[in-house]
Amino acid sequence: MNISASPLPTVTVKEASERPPGAPLVDVREDDEWNDGHAPDAVSVPMSRISLDDIPEGRPVYCICRSGNRSGKVVEALVNAGVEAVNVEGGMLAWTDAGLPVTH
Repeated sequence: MNISASPLPTVTVKEASERPPGAPLVDVREDDEWNDGHAPDAVSVPMSRISLDDIPEGRPVYCICRSGNRSGKVVEALVNAGVEAVNVEGGMLAWTDAGLPVTH
């Protein structure tokens, strides 16, 4: 995994789609966005009601949203709480642009 030198740990959508076994993909978008389409193995944990108790086991935690903005904020909070987490750069927009699978 190549984590960029940006202020937050960041990976590409391709890297996220090939993440190690047991590393969860947490989609922090709201329910209506989730229902419009999401990565097949993602877990929905909306940012508006997220808590550390909602974060699945397995590390690092890969966080994704629509464009990478909200997930970046979640990653920042998780990292500050001592959780190994990475932001999926470009979010679901980049995921679909890359032709990666989406389920509804």
